[in-house]
Amino acid sequence: MIKEDMRVIEFVKNIAENFPLASGGSLSAAQFLQLFLFDPDKQYTYISKLSGGEKRRLHLLSILFRNPNFLVLDEPTNDLDLPTLSVLENFLSEFRGCLLIVSHDSYFMDRLVDHLFVFEGDGVIRDFPGNYSQYRIDKMTNDKMVDDRWQMTESKNETAISHPPSAIQTKTKRQLSYKEKREFELLEKEIAELSKEKESITLKLNSGDTPFEELQQLSKRIGEVTQQLDEKELRWLELSELY
Repeated sequence: MIKEDMRVIEFVKNIAENFPLASGGSLSAAQFLQLFLFDPDKQYTYISKLSGGEKRRLHLLSILFRNPNFLVLDEPTNDLDLPTLSVLENFLSEFRGCLLIVSHDSYFMDRLVDHLFVFEGDGVIRDFPGNYSQYRIDKMTNDKMVDDRWQMTESKNETAISHPPSAIQTKTKRQLSYKEKREFELLEKEIAELSKEKESITLKLNSGDTPFEELQQLSKRIGEVTQQLDEKELRWLELSELY
């Protein structure tokens, strides 16, 4: 329970004075607050004066500042604004503990997870090593192999009465147009460039010595880059299914 008659900086310092970094060194309470978009003036504001979004961000910060070794996040992208999500994603990308995420956000999962429990229905849970995009590619490959085997069986015995499983349907895949192929190639380059920019911004945000003015600009920019990556990767996935 957050005591609203305390100043933000006092509340955080009651948890700890510093946050240890995986690379060595540490962030002070004030620096950690800046990382989560609380400027120096806001740090001395009473919690009761914060907006609803700022209180949610402070609550999230208070959990992470305790430096846990196991985190369980249930649909974390539902209630947080884009800048806060960007900060959270950057923090979790460096998190050395165990992270369990329940989410429908494929982009968020792609950035953070390396293992999936896939609920396939009828009580079946598939254990898959990899992120969501890798799972999609693996699933499409396996479905195509099943379809190919079914077509070979049909061609060898045209008179046999046989039906494929109801969940498997052979579809004629449309070919990419020249324009779509060009778009697909450009998307790969754009995604690589945006990913590189995001990695560079993340390093600056986590350095602990970035000036506050630049920190604000970087936080805004990383939100824009995250949104562009989300859109372009979704489009890339759509085209990859036709490629």
